[in-house]
Amino acid sequence: MGQTAGVPTSSDYERMLRRAALRVTRPRVAVLTAVHAHPHADTDTILGAVRTDAGEVSHQAIYDVLKVLTNARLIRRIQPAGHVARYESRVGDNHHHVVCRACGVIADADCAVGSAPCLTASDEHGFVIDEAEVIYWGQCSDCAAAPIS
Repeated sequence: MGQTAGVPTSSDYERMLRRAALRVTRPRVAVLTAVHAHPHADTDTILGAVRTDAGEVSHQAIYDVLKVLTNARLIRRIQPAGHVARYESRVGDNHHHVVCRACGVIADADCAVGSAPCLTASDEHGFVIDEAEVIYWGQCSDCAAAPIS
């Protein structure tokens, strides 16, 4: 990619969209930019970043673009139990997540063992499994170090 210090550029996002056979539009590029800049961001955070970058865009337009980009596997949607949906740009590697029960911060966790799907089901029930989704729960270092009130 034509990146500066590992950060994709607008033309990188345009190439990603074209490779996925999607039209290049300003909202799509803006959403890709926002998701890459804000890992594990919720829709409101993405909306705020897009509006800062591209001007007034409706909630519905953002939802539509997020759905299209998720379906094209350009971004990934995750939704830990009890949390709103989050979006990330790290796709295609079947990584997992760790979530803080106290503050809700989310971090990536690489596969514990082996190659994708990382875990072997005890009974596949006839499915051809190609992905495992694991969420580890606990407390982040900041919350674990905080005094108990």
